[in-house]
Amino acid sequence: MSSADADQSEDDPPDRCQDSCDQDYAGSATAESDETQMRLSVPDMDCASCAGKVESGLDGVDGIDTYETQPTTGRVVVTYNAEQTNESSVIGAIEGAGYDVTDTESDESSERDENGNGHDEPAAGVWRSSRAIKTAISAVFLALGLGLEFVATGMNAQFASALGEPLFVADALFLVAVAVGGQEIARNGYYSAKSLNLDIDFLMTVAIGGALAASLAFGEALYFEAATLATLFSFAELLERASMDRARDSLQELMDLSPNEATVKRGESTETVPVDAVAVGDIVVVRPGEKIPMDGEVVDGDSAVNQSPITGESIPVDKTTGDEVYAGTINEQGYLEVEVTSAAGDNTLSRIVEMIEDAQSNKTEREQFVERFAAYYTPAVVVFAILVTVGGPFVLGTTWPDAVVNGLTLLVLACPCAFVISTPVSVVSGVTSAAKNGVLIKGGNHLESMGSVDAVAFDKTGTLTKGELSVTDVVPLNGNTEDDVLRCARGLETRSEHPIGEAIVGRADAADVADREVEAFESITGKGVRADLDGTPHYAGKPGLFDDLGFDLSHVHATTDGGVVTQTSQQLCERAGCLDLLSETVPKLQSEGKTVVLVGTEDELEGLIAVADEVRPEAKRTVERLKERGVERTVMLTGDNERTASAIAAEVGVDEHRAELLPDEKVEEVEDLVDEFEDGVAMVGDGINDAPAMATATVGVAMGAAGTDTALETADIALMGDDLSKLPYLYALAGDANSVIRQNIGASLLVKAGLALAVPFGYVPIWLAVLAGDAGMTVGVTGNAMRLSRVQADGE
Repeated sequence: MSSADADQSEDDPPDRCQDSCDQDYAGSATAESDETQMRLSVPDMDCASCAGKVESGLDGVDGIDTYETQPTTGRVVVTYNAEQTNESSVIGAIEGAGYDVTDTESDESSERDENGNGHDEPAAGVWRSSRAIKTAISAVFLALGLGLEFVATGMNAQFASALGEPLFVADALFLVAVAVGGQEIARNGYYSAKSLNLDIDFLMTVAIGGALAASLAFGEALYFEAATLATLFSFAELLERASMDRARDSLQELMDLSPNEATVKRGESTETVPVDAVAVGDIVVVRPGEKIPMDGEVVDGDSAVNQSPITGESIPVDKTTGDEVYAGTINEQGYLEVEVTSAAGDNTLSRIVEMIEDAQSNKTEREQFVERFAAYYTPAVVVFAILVTVGGPFVLGTTWPDAVVNGLTLLVLACPCAFVISTPVSVVSGVTSAAKNGVLIKGGNHLESMGSVDAVAFDKTGTLTKGELSVTDVVPLNGNTEDDVLRCARGLETRSEHPIGEAIVGRADAADVADREVEAFESITGKGVRADLDGTPHYAGKPGLFDDLGFDLSHVHATTDGGVVTQTSQQLCERAGCLDLLSETVPKLQSEGKTVVLVGTEDELEGLIAVADEVRPEAKRTVERLKERGVERTVMLTGDNERTASAIAAEVGVDEHRAELLPDEKVEEVEDLVDEFEDGVAMVGDGINDAPAMATATVGVAMGAAGTDTALETADIALMGDDLSKLPYLYALAGDANSVIRQNIGASLLVKAGLALAVPFGYVPIWLAVLAGDAGMTVGVTGNAMRLSRVQADGE
């Protein structure tokens, strides 16, 4: 792998490398212009310096409006004016920079294998490439040369007269190793010089050439050093590429989730077609065990669908007519017919993959620091190499050949490969791992910020609670049963459009109670409803409605022995047999955040129903886990009344709550938290209503974003499923990612600095600089970053 170019990120015009992720998919022209976007796969572009050469090539093409290089995933996104240039010119510019384009978005399906998978080049393919073969041949000649030099010195003498001084047989073998193994290095070094990039390819080319030149200039053979550089660096490049491919495979697994074919219903028959040929409105057939090919709505059939690839849910979700399904999810058992609602490339899975690829655009603070540091590091080490070479014989007393070797070794160490790649490879590993667990992180900066927040603010409705009213309590009175109360309540609420009425009807339907004949329905504004049930007037509503009807709510018979409390005849009863609804039962239920509905006739109370937006079962454990992970304060922000807010806050265990807040007041509360906690504040909400507060927070986290365009677009981080328990996992993953990035940067700098300082004293041979300073550290930081893929949501 080539290392980061120190200057490439500093000199790019900002409008050329930004915002390309907001365009349409490859090959699609916008409605307002002739702009076309291409997404190209350039697998050999695996670091910032590689990207710099590609960008230099694209800068020379007229008609390109924007481009974005993504070295960690090996992608290039280009937007160009179709009237000024074309696809061939764009591809030609990239290939002219020395990198092959193996795939474009428009013909990606043609590159897939028989299972519908679309890898650009599997990691195993690296070791079967032409470069791997040349490296192996180079290694053989290097080994033979060493054998002749150290074992068969006499043989060298026999051939010396034939070959001429000072070129011995071993040196000849070393030269063959340089010629074979150094081809790719010299080629890449040429493209680096062409684009004025001071990267590892250029530095290695200079180092090998310098070793050969010094052999002729000083009469002391440095052919072994040149062969060692060519062979070991080529091997290091292969090793790094294989390591990078393993990192890329985690993202490729997401891309491969969606099948490349769909079975479309055509009249009474079916036809198998590529997914690109399926239109919105088509009906696709999904049989048991098959992947759902497109986002859509079930129009026929019932089945359990494994949605874990999208939402991270561990248990399959039952789907029936009218339910939404997502591309890439798996139909477990039943037969489904799905009406397609999103075109190929515009479904939930495609947007997730695109956003993960584009996550590299939002660079972390550490990544920005590394790039600034790299701008000075490489030139400084090159200058140091020159000083060591020129001044070594005078200051340190080394021989000229040794001084040259020391200078060449420093050139090998001059490229900041490992610490430049340490952050982006960690970001890709972390973001991809999160996506597999149903969490979409839209940039490395958001991942970094989430890992350091000290406070988390929660919206109440739809976040800590389910966001849907449901019946929590049914209290039968005066000899009635629970079914009796639900029968009356359903009859009264069937025609009501109020959410409370819908919740009561839903509970009655679930209990399968008998119907009652309903007549003369009437809504009593602000109090409740009235209707004749089987000819008898009934009421359902607030306690105040029955207080107006003349009931004494402080003495209501709670036993089921047939006793009746009426307007005209109320008997005082033993305290054990009565409920004080007005001062005890109703306030107690209301203190728990519940809404109380009384049901009865004009002269008899039949029962009491409590309705509430239930707290999510996982809410309390989520708050506890966040505190265990190190979050200093948790706060609930809600527009609900103080009584309900206090009850919910106590139940879930948040440290503080703020009630009766308007949207702008939520923003103010978040601003106060941001001022108080310098390391950051996360705001967790369920969508549009919380968008202003989420935007104000350091990190905005949206709940249940799968299939919701607005939530996907507005949130920094989206929990794809409606599962709050993923929040502690997210916090842990982000914290681990920050630790990994710090480890990678620190280790890379220490190893490079330590080796560089030891070189002038002869303690670092060239082979050690190649294997430890370049390849070893790059492979090490990549492997360390891949640990993030093992952080699991299970067990939270």
